[in-house]
Amino acid sequence: MNKILLHVEGLAILLLSLYGYFYFGFSWIWFFILLLSPDIFMLGYLINNKVGSMVYNFIHTLSVAILIFLIGIFLSNSIFLAAGLILSSHIGMDRMFGYGLKYPTHFKDTHLNRV
Repeated sequence: MNKILLHVEGLAILLLSLYGYFYFGFSWIWFFILLLSPDIFMLGYLINNKVGSMVYNFIHTLSVAILIFLIGIFLSNSIFLAAGLILSSHIGMDRMFGYGLKYPTHFKDTHLNRV
C-alpha cells in the first residue's frame, strides 16, 4: 500500500507542476526538450556507484526543484521558474513510474524498491 501511495504522490507532483507550467504560460517546446535533462546526472555513475548516487540524488530531490522555483519567484526570473517546474515534473514523473532515489550499492537499488 505504501508503494502505491508513493506512486500516486509522484503523479500529484507531476500534475501540480504541469499546472504551474501552464499557469505561467511557459513554452511547451522547451518543456519537452528539457523534461529528461536531469537524467544527465546519471553520468556520475561513470566514476563509481557512491559518486553516481550522490550526484543523481542531489538533482532528483524536490527540495532542489523548490529552491530553484523560489529563486525564480524572488528574482522574478522566468527561467528559474520554468526550470524549477520542469525539474519537479521530472521528479514527479520518475516517482510515478517507480524510479526513486538511489542507494550507493547499485543504480537499480532505490528507496522505492525498499518500500
